[in-house]
Amino acid sequence: MLARGIAVVVAVCALAAGPASAAEPGRDGDRGGAQGNSAVQSEGTGEDEATSDGDGKSGVGHSEGGAASGGWTAVPLPPEGAPGRDARTYFYLEGAPGTVLKDTLALTNDSGRTRTFRLRGADAYNERGGGFAVRGEGRSEGPGTWLAPARDTVEVPAHTRAEVPFTVTLPQGTVPGDHPAAVVVGDGERKVGVRIHLRVSGPTLAALSVENVSVHARDGGGASVTYTLVNRGNTALRPRLTVRAGGLFGPLSGPGPRTLPVELLPGQRVTRHESWPQAPTADRAQVRLAVTAAGGARGTATASYTAVPWGWVAALGALLVLAGGGTGWYVLSGRRASGGRARDTDGDGNDDGDGDGNGDGDGDDEEESGGGGTGDGQDGGGQRELTGASK
Repeated sequence: MLARGIAVVVAVCALAAGPASAAEPGRDGDRGGAQGNSAVQSEGTGEDEATSDGDGKSGVGHSEGGAASGGWTAVPLPPEGAPGRDARTYFYLEGAPGTVLKDTLALTNDSGRTRTFRLRGADAYNERGGGFAVRGEGRSEGPGTWLAPARDTVEVPAHTRAEVPFTVTLPQGTVPGDHPAAVVVGDGERKVGVRIHLRVSGPTLAALSVENVSVHARDGGGASVTYTLVNRGNTALRPRLTVRAGGLFGPLSGPGPRTLPVELLPGQRVTRHESWPQAPTADRAQVRLAVTAAGGARGTATASYTAVPWGWVAALGALLVLAGGGTGWYVLSGRRASGGRARDTDGDGNDDGDGDGNGDGDGDDEEESGGGGTGDGQDGGGQRELTGASK
């Protein structure tokens, strides 16, 4: 570790009067990946701090080519003879265990007043949705603890640039592969994180899996495919997704193949949601996800999806209820009508199916002309309760 007593190398360069223009904030999720390597962060709270998520929806913003806004910038020091101060957008360091790696951060104060900056290293990780985030102060346990700036606090006068060296010491026994980290810089008003792509030399493995796939209908139409990606190797991955679906009558249109706006860090898992606007409204489909990445990484998973047009079902149920009610009314009306007519079975004017002049054939009850108002003339068993499908 570089001793704190080492003097900071400060190159005080007179800048043009007036602040330089800030870099344009990122507009897409790729800014959180391999090329979007520094991000404006929220003011420190002691908790982990997000930079930008995989969909570019971070509430704290993000900028390409170093962290630039609020009157100052923090970027990797451009190589000698580089055309601009943003010639490097991130740090890339690689070495074997036990190696001490070195680089320099350029802090440019474009404002009209002196600013005091605090610097520290931080572990980087994926948020649940895939965003790049860094551990809060005192919470790093990995590469963030390997980083040591020449000084923790740097005072930069107005319209000047300070060059702050730092070292990264790779411990003996460190496993090979990528160990993402960041240099976090703050001036008390805001914080930024500058990405460090740190690789420990040795065998690398690119591997991933796709898990927990599910498909759900959306209220506004179509469906949403939810899935989890897990990086099971030791290198950062840029996954590419392909979705295929087949229904009862053949292939279905699905989301087109695309590279996901996520950099999946080693050992991390992210949960994503893909829109499927062409999802069927009435079918049973098998949805298959295939995810690939450089280095031969590949993972697949499937899920079933049954699309039921509940609006049609509800309408059909209502029609069945109406039809059942009409049938019951017709049967009941017919029975009442038949009960009002006397039956003459022997031609003598009497309905005496048993020859005794009684209409019920039991020899006890007297015939009631025009009868039919008996209790069994309204058969309760003829009324059926219909249960229709409900949403």
